[in-house]
Amino acid sequence: MFEKVLIANRGEIAVRAIRACKELGIKTVAVFSEADRESLHVMLADESICIGPADPSKSYLDIPSIMAAIEVSGAQAVYPGYGFLSENPKFADIVETSGVKFIGPNPETLELIGNKMEAKRIAKKVGLPLVPGSDGPVNEEQALSVAERIGYPVVLKASAGGGGRGIRVVNSEAELIEKLPVAIKEAEIAFGDGSIYIEKFLVNPKHIEVQVIADEYGNVITLGERECSVQRRHQKLIEEAPSSAVTERKRRELEEMVKEFCREIGYVGAGTVEFLMDEDGNFYFMEMNGRIQVEHPVTEMVTGVDIVKNQVRVAMGERLDIKKIVRKGYAIEFRINAEDPIKFMPSPGTVERLIFPGGFGVRFDTHIYQGYSIPPYYDSLIGKLIVWGETREEAISRGRRALEELVIEGEGLATNKDFHLAVLKREEFVEGRHHIGLVEEMYGRKAGNLS
Repeated sequence: MFEKVLIANRGEIAVRAIRACKELGIKTVAVFSEADRESLHVMLADESICIGPADPSKSYLDIPSIMAAIEVSGAQAVYPGYGFLSENPKFADIVETSGVKFIGPNPETLELIGNKMEAKRIAKKVGLPLVPGSDGPVNEEQALSVAERIGYPVVLKASAGGGGRGIRVVNSEAELIEKLPVAIKEAEIAFGDGSIYIEKFLVNPKHIEVQVIADEYGNVITLGERECSVQRRHQKLIEEAPSSAVTERKRRELEEMVKEFCREIGYVGAGTVEFLMDEDGNFYFMEMNGRIQVEHPVTEMVTGVDIVKNQVRVAMGERLDIKKIVRKGYAIEFRINAEDPIKFMPSPGTVERLIFPGGFGVRFDTHIYQGYSIPPYYDSLIGKLIVWGETREEAISRGRRALEELVIEGEGLATNKDFHLAVLKREEFVEGRHHIGLVEEMYGRKAGNLS
């Protein structure tokens, strides 16, 4: 049993982790940058430690600063959340070597799934279908050869990428010659690894992911799928569970393949295996994320399983005690960002008027409060509105009502609330026919132009 856990993150996921630990009787330590001194996670934790200035590279990404906070606080475990150091094998290794538990996969597993080509090799070994493409990183000559074989459009992906970053769509040979060196340079800067691989670009697919939790005794539990097809610039904006496009037979097939993949790599912890689904209903493995996902609440709402608590329990060496998964109803999550609803540009400011929606089947995860100043240094996510309904139609109706109730106002502050309301009016979304190109269609732009 952990007595104290350090939360190596900020924002709503830090608040979420603190609440889960408190319900388990575990004390929490919040770390914060100077810009986050007044954030809610700092107020809710039992202890708090400043780890540096606003710049993430000098605070939330600064491993020595976080390790110092672990030592000073006496925490026995670290909860990494998502983003920042959550999938960094070096950080996980340093934490484990110091005698502290990293609440997540071991460093070797993080290293493996962080290498997209190695993950694909194992996926192929266990029978997961792959998008046609290169067998590894490519130079210009190899990229041109692969593109000619599989046909344009193709997509360039950073081998070490993740979270929708490091992706460029290419529609012709000339464009490939132009974009490949730029993609390599960007990958070097963003991930410290300039290797790029190439895949066939699937036109208007759906983005489907399967939630998994596994313990160290070989028990692997799947909690069904989520659909995350409403995206802009490869960043998810609306997620739902289950997907109305996935049949029960296909769901069982996906879950069995995911379990086999996780057993093959010895996965322990909560994670997500992601797929693309084409217009004919065929699935293609993309990657595995070895962390909690922003959209995990929709799965919690339809299964009743607290994923964060189970992450902590598994890290403490407990066996998974989930006898039977009963999925009920539909849940939709709307990411509420402090950004212009049309240009998608960050729009931070001080929250002067705040009204959270409520009522049956409504949940709002956030770290903001009235009077809180949203800092401009981090991701624009300030909250997640999650709604549940007996049917997808009821969930959409409840989402519309809850969004209309939501008020987040302040001088210079804007949110993407109106964007979400606009999506809910789209016939394609209401009928479940939407795909990852929906946002580009709404704003009259091609997906490739956003890469």
